[in-house]
Amino acid sequence: MLNVDSLNKGVVIDHIHAGKAMEIYRYLNLDRLDCSVAIIKNARSHKMGRKDIIKIDENIDINLDVLGFIDPDITVNIINEGGLIEKRKLKLPEQVINVIKCKNPRCITSVEQEIQHIFKLADAEKGVYRCIYCEQEHQRK
Repeated sequence: MLNVDSLNKGVVIDHIHAGKAMEIYRYLNLDRLDCSVAIIKNARSHKMGRKDIIKIDENIDINLDVLGFIDPDITVNIINEGGLIEKRKLKLPEQVINVIKCKNPRCITSVEQEIQHIFKLADAEKGVYRCIYCEQEHQRK
C-alpha cells in the first residue's frame, strides 16, 4: 500500500472522482505553488470504489466554485497543527466565472476579449449552465 506523509498544515482535496485530479491541478494552477503537492490517483475507497486525492502542503485559498463545478462530491479538508480544523462539502455553484468558455460565435464574449465568461446554473439536477449574455447552454459532463 502506498504511504504519503500526513500534513502538519495544508489542504486535502478528497473524494475526487477517479481520473479528475489532473484537471483540478490545472484549473487551480497548482503548478505555480512553491510548496509540495501530492496527487494520489485511483486510491481505494469504500464509498466510491476508486478516487483521487490532492494534498497541498500549505494553507492556500482555493476556488471552491471551480471545484464544485468540476466535481460537486469533493470534500475539502483544512489541516492545521496535524489536525483537521475544517471540512467543507461542495455543491454545484450558482455561478462560474472564466471556468467555461462560451461557444456561441455571436456571443459578446467572442468579440470582446476582455469580457469575463459568466455562466449561471440553470438546472442543478442536470448540471446545465447558461451564458448570462446569450443564454448558450453548457452541459457538465
